[in-house]
Amino acid sequence: MRIETLSVFPEMFETVMATSILGRAREKGALEYLGHDLRSWTHDRHKTVDDEIYGGGPGQLMKPEPVFEALDDLLEDAPARVIIFTPQGKQFDQSLAKELASAERLIMVCGRYEGFDERVYTLADYLISLGDYVLTGGELAAMVVSDAICRLLPGVLGSELSHTDDSFSEGLLEYPQYTRPAEYRGMEVPEVLLSGNHAAIAEWRRKMSIIKTAKLRPDLLVACGVSTDEVLEMKNTQL
Repeated sequence: MRIETLSVFPEMFETVMATSILGRAREKGALEYLGHDLRSWTHDRHKTVDDEIYGGGPGQLMKPEPVFEALDDLLEDAPARVIIFTPQGKQFDQSLAKELASAERLIMVCGRYEGFDERVYTLADYLISLGDYVLTGGELAAMVVSDAICRLLPGVLGSELSHTDDSFSEGLLEYPQYTRPAEYRGMEVPEVLLSGNHAAIAEWRRKMSIIKTAKLRPDLLVACGVSTDEVLEMKNTQL
């Protein structure tokens, strides 16, 4: 997969895209990353990417010309799915991460200031939001989405099963997990996890996922197909 970013601050990506999961993906050849400076597609000596808003209003708006011209050039190379980050976009989730992980090439367009001229959004295959809050720019959103996508690529994680047990992989929150020591400051690891009984462990993990989801994110239960009977059965169980 190739991920490309189009931003007025391409240097923001240098460390993140070379570190941890993203760095490992690049080392293994699962990910190719290219960062593009939007100012390269401006035509004045000040490399202006923003202007005042028609009709008045606070702040500056990003101009359409640099984005259109940049994508004209970049899409000559090969087809790509274009992502633009905006609060009005679809909220990013694990299902969308899986969909994007199947793409051969993604171009992530990162806004600043008061956002883009409305005509820019016509270029997007995906309008994406991380949630109901406002960031200073789209760069951080692009990093988050890149990380979520890349850990789904074959061969990137240490274990191919790692991402299948993550929270949201099946719609539920992940079950509690423990490591050594078996007892710490009066808190003990559940006995079932020390038993070696894999069937019992799998049953416990399913039960704990449902309990945790019911307590912390009950809105997820219906979408992931947990029956009312299962929830009622576990309603008073303590983690």
